[in-house]
Amino acid sequence: MRQKFFAGTQIRRLREAHALTQGAFAERLGISPSYLNQIENNQRPLSASVLLSLAQSFSVDLSEFAQEDTDRLIGDLKEALADPLFSGLTPSGQDLKMIAGNASWFAHAFLQLHTAFRRTNERMQTMDDEDILHRPAGTASDSGMLLPYEEVRDFFHYRGNYIDVLDVAAERIAEEELGIGEGTKVNELADYLLRRHAVRVECEKVEPTSRFMRRYDRVGRVLSIRDGLDPTSRAFLIAHQIAHLEEGDTFEAIIAEAGFRASGAAGITRIALANYFAGALIMPYERFLNAARSTRYDVERLCLMFGASFEQIGHRLSTLQRPNARGVPFYFVRIDRAGNILKRHSSTRFQFARFGGTCPLWNVHEAFEMPNRTLVQIAEMPDGVRYLCVARSATKSVGSHLAQPRHYALGIGCEISYAHDVVYSDAIDLKTTPVAKIGVSCRICERTDCPQRAAPPIDRGLLVDPDRRDFVPFRFT
Repeated sequence: MRQKFFAGTQIRRLREAHALTQGAFAERLGISPSYLNQIENNQRPLSASVLLSLAQSFSVDLSEFAQEDTDRLIGDLKEALADPLFSGLTPSGQDLKMIAGNASWFAHAFLQLHTAFRRTNERMQTMDDEDILHRPAGTASDSGMLLPYEEVRDFFHYRGNYIDVLDVAAERIAEEELGIGEGTKVNELADYLLRRHAVRVECEKVEPTSRFMRRYDRVGRVLSIRDGLDPTSRAFLIAHQIAHLEEGDTFEAIIAEAGFRASGAAGITRIALANYFAGALIMPYERFLNAARSTRYDVERLCLMFGASFEQIGHRLSTLQRPNARGVPFYFVRIDRAGNILKRHSSTRFQFARFGGTCPLWNVHEAFEMPNRTLVQIAEMPDGVRYLCVARSATKSVGSHLAQPRHYALGIGCEISYAHDVVYSDAIDLKTTPVAKIGVSCRICERTDCPQRAAPPIDRGLLVDPDRRDFVPFRFT
């Protein structure tokens, strides 16, 4: 179902930038002042005719009016407000919608403040007397700031995991200068790196137990890559180095605009942006989107077509949100055996927990039990939105019996309304397949009948009856 488009804050800023009253601005748009007032207060959505009038009367780029995904922001606010710290405060869904829509800056500031509070509280609870006595004042441990990975995660989260300036630049290089075709691209990328930047690629033999993957020698202009890596990994590492050499200034501009506060966030973002560029270089946007549509988002076929891994394809699918050329919105996740989320990217409304573990009923956990199989599940979140969830295990080895392989589970998914566009829906009956009732995490899930619940919701009272025992040893109000 198409969502209504609200952009009251952007409209108000545009009007104020032109120093116009609501009456004068409304007249330019050909609407009534009362209608404009409702638009600016997000009481009425923007219609196609109003958007057209904006483009004609004020020469604005309509992509500037792309609304922030308020569903993500509302979900994050709900999770934060479930903290016992806010016991007794029960804002309605409409209240949260108004905050997210009319004052998103305040919502983000509130979430940052709450995260800083949680982080400080956790540190205080785990700190022993020796730490308290001997830790220098002002160190990161007592700063209460966001952890850098958390701040970078939110940076991509609230941008729908799409960075247009990098995607367009990578596509131009891929199409105009590299002429990358199908299959593995190691040689083409290595030749380009040498021709354009006088950097040669060399393989470096290391001990099997070494964790080394890549190293760039700025003086000697040599990119050393671990010997024995698979071609998809080698191609990605070379593309990653090209990103740093080609788009370093762009990275710095993006980082400066983001205004990170956590120490180390800028460095992590540089790596994340280089990874984003590398994926876009190996899988150029328009060509990849056309291939994804023609194969109905068949990841296995796309792997062969672009010489990429399941993980690389899954990540790229989550970025296909270019204005006027959008693909099916996907989430992508990578977890370890302990259930820790190692990577998560999304252009969907799927809500990931900001704190705590993931739902055990989600099929991404089951993938570890069924290696080399692609699992398909229909899952419903507590908000009633259903998703087509695809999961598969992955093992990364460095080619030696002495080196311990790394095991992961990978998951992609889209809203069920897009299921017929995705090949994985062919394996199930969308009408009769059982629906898994999953949640964001136990700590904020309100489901009362889940047999896999690990803990009660933190915003509910706990009920313990010594004369009764169910599958879950507690109930809650």
